[in-house]
Amino acid sequence: MSIAQNLLKIKSTLPENVTLVAVSKTKPIPDLMEAYDAGQRIFGENKIQEMAEKWEAMPKDIEWHMIGHVQTNKVKFMVPFVSLIHGVDSLKLLEEINKQAKKNNRIIDCLLQVYIAEEESKFGLDEEELDEILHFVQTRGSAEQSEANDKEGMKNIRIVGLMGMATFTDNQNQIKKEFTHLKSIFDKLRYDGSGSGRDALQCVSTLSMGMSGDYQLAIECGSTMVRIGSSIFGGR
Repeated sequence: MSIAQNLLKIKSTLPENVTLVAVSKTKPIPDLMEAYDAGQRIFGENKIQEMAEKWEAMPKDIEWHMIGHVQTNKVKFMVPFVSLIHGVDSLKLLEEINKQAKKNNRIIDCLLQVYIAEEESKFGLDEEELDEILHFVQTRGSAEQSEANDKEGMKNIRIVGLMGMATFTDNQNQIKKEFTHLKSIFDKLRYDGSGSGRDALQCVSTLSMGMSGDYQLAIECGSTMVRIGSSIFGGR
């Protein structure tokens, strides 16, 4: 099947509340344009330079999502245009995004990446680190608090949810356990964050989990955003 056919087939299986990110990393622009012409407007890349080159060459109504591990010294290259950063896994990175976003007069949406897999190669925060970042953002998230702390605050980032990657395994029970665990953390964040009154945590609505091999299970477990590449564009 063509890229367009693959895309439309997958979209037909997604519930209305689930957003599809077409993972286009390493794929040439004509492949992305085929998906674009079929109606896709959200693309995910894992290398900032490649994403910036595609952004420059392609229509400007596309939302670009950074789904890979981000180095702080590369943040400035994507801040002018990126729509959502999926893999925020440290306070240092979040502060750099906030700093560069302020320079560009933007507020950038971010997902905090939680480590749920049983693999050393995955990035992410454990629950204690997650709580520390959330506390920091909440206490610095409003202008009043910023002035009280004599700090700049975190007014140029918006935490809109969480992201996680399950272990790469055929064991469906293990994957389900990991997805369910992330959903429970997400539910707690929504409950705590929505009542906090802090700007940076008022928009928690996105749970990004699930890829080509496990997205249907992820949706069953409560995912609101899936990242699908090979099932649309074919293998690399």
